[in-house]
Amino acid sequence: MEVPRRPQPSSFTLTLPKPASATHCPLGAVEKVTKKDQLKEKLQDEKDGITEKDDDQFAADTFNPGDSNVTVIVEASDETSEQSIVPTVEGDGKLSSQDSFSEESSVSEERLAEEAEEAKKRSEEEKAAAKERAAQRQLLAIEELVQSERNYLRMLQVSTVTIRSNLKKLQPPPANLDSMFLYIEDVIDVSSRLLSLLDQKQVQPGDPSFLETLCDSFLSLSSDIEEAYKEYLANYNNVTVLENSYKQKEALWNDIVKVIKTSAPEVNATSLSFFMVMPVQRIARYPLLLQTIQKHTDPTHPAYSLLEQTAHTAITLNCRINEYKRFREVADKYKKTENLTIKDKINRLNSHSIAKKTARLSQQIKHETGIAPKLVDEEFDALEGFFYVLEHGILELLENVEMYLHHLQRFLSCKTEEFDLDMDGEKAPICYKEITTALRQWILPTFEKRMRTLIHKPLCALRDLLVGPRNLIRKRLDKLLDYEVIEAKSNLSYDEQAVANTYRTINTLLLNELPRFNGLALQMIWSMLGTFSCLHKDLTSDMEQLFQSFAQQLPHSSLNPSAFWEWAESEVLEGARRLQTLCHSVEETLNAPVVQPLSPSSRHRLKQLTDKHGSGKIYQVTTAVVGSRDLDLNLVKGELVAIISETDSRGDKRRWLVDAGGRRGYAPASKLVRYHQPAEDPPPSPHLALPDGIMGIRRHSYTPESQPLRVMPVPCLQVFAAYDFTARGNHEVTVRSGEPVRVLEPHDKKGNPEWSLVEARGGQRGYVPSNYLAVMPMGTGPFGTAQPYC
Repeated sequence: MEVPRRPQPSSFTLTLPKPASATHCPLGAVEKVTKKDQLKEKLQDEKDGITEKDDDQFAADTFNPGDSNVTVIVEASDETSEQSIVPTVEGDGKLSSQDSFSEESSVSEERLAEEAEEAKKRSEEEKAAAKERAAQRQLLAIEELVQSERNYLRMLQVSTVTIRSNLKKLQPPPANLDSMFLYIEDVIDVSSRLLSLLDQKQVQPGDPSFLETLCDSFLSLSSDIEEAYKEYLANYNNVTVLENSYKQKEALWNDIVKVIKTSAPEVNATSLSFFMVMPVQRIARYPLLLQTIQKHTDPTHPAYSLLEQTAHTAITLNCRINEYKRFREVADKYKKTENLTIKDKINRLNSHSIAKKTARLSQQIKHETGIAPKLVDEEFDALEGFFYVLEHGILELLENVEMYLHHLQRFLSCKTEEFDLDMDGEKAPICYKEITTALRQWILPTFEKRMRTLIHKPLCALRDLLVGPRNLIRKRLDKLLDYEVIEAKSNLSYDEQAVANTYRTINTLLLNELPRFNGLALQMIWSMLGTFSCLHKDLTSDMEQLFQSFAQQLPHSSLNPSAFWEWAESEVLEGARRLQTLCHSVEETLNAPVVQPLSPSSRHRLKQLTDKHGSGKIYQVTTAVVGSRDLDLNLVKGELVAIISETDSRGDKRRWLVDAGGRRGYAPASKLVRYHQPAEDPPPSPHLALPDGIMGIRRHSYTPESQPLRVMPVPCLQVFAAYDFTARGNHEVTVRSGEPVRVLEPHDKKGNPEWSLVEARGGQRGYVPSNYLAVMPMGTGPFGTAQPYC
């Protein structure tokens, strides 16, 4: 019996093979239909008004086990695009397989197209949402950078203006307060300039062009940002040290905290470091903020490449600032000059320092002997040589300026215009006094003050600046010796790696900074020399203006210019000749050898040397000579020698071959002077003038016969030094002419009366020549009270 089918818009049949076993459920073929399709079929059946009972009957009649073929009808409804599979049995009618598969393929393609379209739509919606979220995050990051920069600038201004001014009002104000805020003005300036550039464009952070404006502003100020922050960060350690010194004084620190809380009540700050650390944190936040903005910026954005360059620049700035800070720390560590006592140096000795210094000395010896090659850096050697040339020139110039000012001060101290020359009636002396007074009271003091301010003071500062590079150069040499020892090693320990890094740091620092220092020092020298010339030009102008006011009152003012200058030149030359003659006369007088009396042994040696070599070859030692080479003699001051040869065996005229009375050897020519023999009798002393009728008694000629045998009151005599005598050894004593002495023994230990043992002022005892003593009467006294040598 044929079961009537429901009318369908379209259908196709698919013939299925009969199952192998008839015992299986006839619905086994339907198990291949998915649950989704079954649900759709059920919905479709309910729509068509077919009950569940009819469906069961329809299924029972259709899937008869006795049928030879089972067909599955795939129906396509007009109301829905979903497919339904309806099993049915057909006797012999079949659709072609080509038509069935073509219809199924078209339906599948439609479904795939719809799903792809929906997926694309969802993807586009997600991309749009992600793009919107990224734009929102980018806007927030930009606003955070700008707003945090404004807050940062406001806090710096509070600390610099308000807190600093209030701290200065403390009594007494904290010491070195200005050094606490050193370089912070530069940081405030560069931050305010950055915000000013952003405000000038009048573009809001939400505007697409604001990002380009931000990047351009940061890049244009990158060099200024680096200069400001690197100096501040390099000085930050000094800020912390200074704040710790404030904390050690409890009362002062309490006042500082009170000022901070009063000046900035909106922040919970209890120390200055709360504000001082802000630049240290801010420079490190720039790369993070810029990278956050770059992360949320679309690569297709017009300013993306510029933003990427800005972020890279911020990272590079931090690297360079950190490197500069590290260089400064090394420089500050090694450029300091320590004034250590011998005890401090001994206390610093340990096994490590001894081993290090021994290794350096060994390496230095290897360089000098040629055992090990020396590491040569031609660039540094050239910089070092130029530095030492500059140092020598600066020190020489400073010494000359100080001597110039010293002579100027001595000239100003000689106030010749104050002396009465008994020439009141003449015009020339009056003009001279007025001119000299004006020079001393106005022109020359002003000139001296300008010299000290513009030349001497900068030169002293420049001399002090030489200490740091000089110490670094010396420390580099020490570190170079350490580096050469470990250079050949393949594996370095932690300490050895630190030594190598220290040497590289000092070497790099000197190669970078020494050319700048040399250039600035040379520029300062040229500037000071130009200032020196300008000062003298101003001095000449002032003096010319002064002299012109007195020109008509001076003699020879009526002469024409050529005749006047001829007269002035002749007078100056004549005055110079007289001055030169006077100087030569004074020099000869001052350089005349001081003749000292000889001891008996020296007289005996003098006689021997004179008889053997002649009086023209006799020289006297001016200072003690200590031999340092072979065949050198050890000579004492005042010892007599005879010159054998005025050169040594190598022809060196600085060492003479001498005869020291039996000993022969070499002595430095600079410590020998020709000996002049004194006259037989010394000149009369001005202190020997005695009153008439009183007999003066000389100590060296004292005899019992020379004493007047009187029983009447006798004069009391005092022994004086008639001439100056300078001690030449520990056994002699120095006396001056007219100095009273007390004679202890009228002879030496050998009984020689030519020397007397005396006691001078201060209790000093020693021998002096007897013929250098004289006696003078000091009064009279009764018999028995007279003392020939008081």
